Amino acid sequence: MYLAKVYITLKPTVNDPQGLTIKGALHNLGFDTVKSVRYGKYMELQMEGEDIARAGEQVKEMCRKLLANTVIENFSFELEEMKIT
Repeated sequence: MYLAKVYITLKPTVNDPQGLTIKGALHNLGFDTVKSVRYGKYMELQMEGEDIARAGEQVKEMCRKLLANTVIENFSFELEEMKIT
């Protein structure tokens, strides 16, 4: 059993209105030290499998086909073996 931690972010050249809104709200709350915010998504996938390399390939395929819009988003992930107790 594996746990995939998937991070999806907008590409640097894509405008981020949610990030700008969050930055403005933080400034309104007095957090003036925040200079930039980029909004993204995070998800965890629990997966069955016997081979971590194959599980990694499957996560890449999931990201390319469904989880990320690769035209405007980048993705990365961490994959770790889960200990079943």
